[in-house]
Amino acid sequence: MRVNRYRLLHLMKGNHLGAKLAHKLLKKPDRLIGLILLGNNFVNILATSIATIIALRLYGEAGIAIATGLLTFVILIFSEVTPKTWAASHPERLAFFASFIYTPLLKILYPLVWVVNAISNFLLKLLGIDIHQDSDVPMRHEELRTIVTEAGNLIPEEHKDMLLGILDLEHATVEDIMIPINEIHGIDLDDDIDEIKKQLYASSYSNLPLFKTNIDKVQGYLRIKELFSLIDNDDFDHDKLLSIMRDAYFIPNNTSLYQQLINFQQNKQQLAIVVNEYGSILGLVTLQDVLEEVIGEFTTDPSDSSPDIQKKDDGTLLINGNITIRELNRSLHWSLPTNGPKTLNGLILEYLESIPEQGTSLKLYGHPMEIVQMEENAVKLAKFRSKSHLAL
Repeated sequence: MRVNRYRLLHLMKGNHLGAKLAHKLLKKPDRLIGLILLGNNFVNILATSIATIIALRLYGEAGIAIATGLLTFVILIFSEVTPKTWAASHPERLAFFASFIYTPLLKILYPLVWVVNAISNFLLKLLGIDIHQDSDVPMRHEELRTIVTEAGNLIPEEHKDMLLGILDLEHATVEDIMIPINEIHGIDLDDDIDEIKKQLYASSYSNLPLFKTNIDKVQGYLRIKELFSLIDNDDFDHDKLLSIMRDAYFIPNNTSLYQQLINFQQNKQQLAIVVNEYGSILGLVTLQDVLEEVIGEFTTDPSDSSPDIQKKDDGTLLINGNITIRELNRSLHWSLPTNGPKTLNGLILEYLESIPEQGTSLKLYGHPMEIVQMEENAVKLAKFRSKSHLAL
């Protein structure tokens, strides 16, 4: 009963005979339990009867008490506690060995086991207990997280982080990880074609939105790799851009990351424009952004936890106000609330309930910060000082 069912299935795929027999026995647990308890009780009762007979012949009626105490101790130590403790620590070794004994024994004693189970099931039915009710209740999100986090060395740490990332996709939305509208880099079709070429050459993005005048008027987006063979041609102009432009893909801001990952796959898209309930553009999210929630940041320098967090020589951290709360929590192992504002700027404004001035200091959910730079009523840059740094 203690054997790992998932490992059992894995060994069965490798044609492990002991695993196959154990799995077959476990498919009918009532019969297996009936067989084990039938044999267990038969042996215990037989041992008790023999011990009683021997004690009566040797010591008379006084020997019954001695035999009872001695036999209880022997059975408890050598037949119950010791072997079952060992079995609990090495379930596979015992299960596979025992399955070679239980399988033929169950066939031989099946009529007796059937009678015992029939009587037991009838008594349970009288008590209103349905033994046929499906006990495979689907696990909840929190239970799955507990299984992963408490797996210990059974799951490598990097795999554990990825599994937790997958589980958390269901409880996060695209608004939690999107690039806000004021940080979107795109191509303005009103610009001169030479200026557009410079932007395309200098761009580090694989996809760029196309818009007219401002980002609120998105026309579509470009895949940079499709421009390589065209950008140096003399006839490269605005019409060429529009001819290879892909239609903009809009998504609501409350779409879960799990659902959006599926949507990206089904729609063969890698970039989506996030809009609110009024149709106004809030930001942009890419397939890479969603994947980073599972496997971590794609970065060329493993020492950089996030491009929005800069560590200074004095140990302080300069944090971009537009960094998402999820990224901040992941990078610094914090536990800032994620059910409200999605960025550090929004969380600070909600916490202060006012627009702060440059130089304002606060303790944001236990984390001391100073507003270093403001820009258009928004926190552009904040400085974090750890408690150890303050003590110095």
